[in-house]
Amino acid sequence: MLNPDLHRLKPYPFEQLAALFADAKTPDDLKPIPLSIGEPQHTPPQFVLDALVEHMGLIAKYPTTRGTDSLRQSIGTWLNRRFSLENDPLNPDTNVIPVNGTREAIFAAVQAAVDRRAGGTVVIPNPFYQIYEGAAFMAGLSPHYLPITESGQPDYHAVPDAVWKDCQFCFICTPGNPTGTVIDEATLAMLIEKAHQFDFWLASDECYSEIYRDTPPAGLLEVCATTGNTEFKKCLVFHSLSKRSNLPGLRSGFVAGDADFIAPFLKYRTYHGCSMSMAVQKASELAWADEAHVIENRALYTRKFKQAAEILGDRMNTSDPGAGFYLWAKTPMACDTFSRELYEATGVTVLPGQYLGREVNGINPGAGFVRMALVAEPDTCREALERIQSFITG
Repeated sequence: MLNPDLHRLKPYPFEQLAALFADAKTPDDLKPIPLSIGEPQHTPPQFVLDALVEHMGLIAKYPTTRGTDSLRQSIGTWLNRRFSLENDPLNPDTNVIPVNGTREAIFAAVQAAVDRRAGGTVVIPNPFYQIYEGAAFMAGLSPHYLPITESGQPDYHAVPDAVWKDCQFCFICTPGNPTGTVIDEATLAMLIEKAHQFDFWLASDECYSEIYRDTPPAGLLEVCATTGNTEFKKCLVFHSLSKRSNLPGLRSGFVAGDADFIAPFLKYRTYHGCSMSMAVQKASELAWADEAHVIENRALYTRKFKQAAEILGDRMNTSDPGAGFYLWAKTPMACDTFSRELYEATGVTVLPGQYLGREVNGINPGAGFVRMALVAEPDTCREALERIQSFITG
């Protein structure tokens, strides 16, 4: 007998994409270019790779789940500086745990935090990162989907209190996946107030926070501090080196926030057996301490979004959201049809928006859009965008 909640899990978007392309043929003279998956293709920082090699001998030691003092200090220093927490600094000993990438931490956080006996919901945006929904299912709760609007985020101010009353855990994503748009500080402050009023955990997935064009996006802990919640009560943030530092395979990130969550979550993770290897901890410590490679990385994304504006312009009713590395583009036909025909004509892979969303009351807010991950090197992205332009214009 298996856990019946396993049967609630939906196929991952990329399984659906593989089925869509199962018998598709691409042009022999065109090299395929995938823009479907958000896997950064920029060169990883060499000093991080060197650190992995230098400390590889530490593979002979069991790592601690809590992480080394120096890694947590490096994370804490970065958080306090980046999100202006110096006046009421976050404590690396009580407010931070390193994790093996945000995916596993996001999933595990719900299992550790919610009371399945009480029932209720996990509130998530729609479309969304698949892990939010899966975490809700495996915790025995139900997702409550908030449709994104033209702004690229849900209208959180319009959510009735009846929804918050039934909520145990709420995920927000800023900058967003799939739209790249940022939640403004006033809305974050309102959400913090709702979390306190209705006693739910507010979790901000901020793994795209360091990819922006001009203005650094505000973070949840930053708004906690400015609104007087200096102990970050009911609030959690998730950050990763995958996007910030082009290190998706390192599987290194952290969760930070309310110490009343962090302490029991550490105990849970000790049983979970998911501590980060010592070599990865040493390399991560250096990555969080360096900003030069992050600035260079941002410049590449800025260049690519300028290319996208020049090449696609108004042709797909899209614009630079100002952050993240996704282009959320409206399609002239059904998004799955568009994706398949584009692939067969050009070899460029994009992800149908309907695969990232769920139909509620007959409407899937992701339908009619595609997500393009501008993660390849600029010249490759330009070629992909030019192929899309040619496909659209016929």
